Amino acid sequence: MRVLLVEDERALAETIRRGLTNEGFVVDVAHDGVTGQWMATENPYDVIVLDIMLPGRNGYDVLRNIRELLIWTPALMLTAKDGEYDQTDAFELGADDYLTKPFSFIVLVARLRALVRRGAPVRPVALTVGDLVLDPNTRVVTRGDQRISLTAKEFAVLQFLMRHPQDVLSKAEILDNAWDHAFDGSDNIVEVYIGYLRKKIDTAFGVQSLETVRGMGYRLMPVTVESSLPTAR
Repeated sequence: MRVLLVEDERALAETIRRGLTNEGFVVDVAHDGVTGQWMATENPYDVIVLDIMLPGRNGYDVLRNIRELLIWTPALMLTAKDGEYDQTDAFELGADDYLTKPFSFIVLVARLRALVRRGAPVRPVALTVGDLVLDPNTRVVTRGDQRISLTAKEFAVLQFLMRHPQDVLSKAEILDNAWDHAFDGSDNIVEVYIGYLRKKIDTAFGVQSLETVRGMGYRLMPVTVESSLPTAR
């Protein structure tokens, strides 16, 4: 079983490398994100152990980039952080497991063996509502053949809406699913981002798919640019 370990704490990396080697793993080590990403794209691995706080390129970016290249090697994220927001980010970007430092080496080995047994999972298919398409793997959004540039938060809001097409979703539901649970601001922030999205996915294309249901929330309807064009006479 071949493992790529991307960890900038050299003493910790060496300890993990020796331990995994003793457990029968073949371990390659990188100490920065740029090198780690290059190794992940150039060599076949059974599993990747990826620290989040890395020099050169952080673990989030490394994971996002290799997933965009359709490299589905199971990835376990290592971090000194323990916030729920960090875990959510990692899983949305395509992580398969998450371990917070300090951790038990026995637990690490057990989780790596489980990931190897499971193998590279089948990734979720793109979400489609009308001619609006969102690919959670590449994080690309298109309407028709036009690519739409979204911020990370706009993407999160749209992804939740597209998972529930035609359902009326309240501000509270959107806030719970697209924001960190530690967020203590007003739920009016949802209205702000709905406005941002509406400009990008609707107004720019002359359609109206993102509806406001007064007093209840918002819903995304399946429309297409072509069906919204006036009929020639």
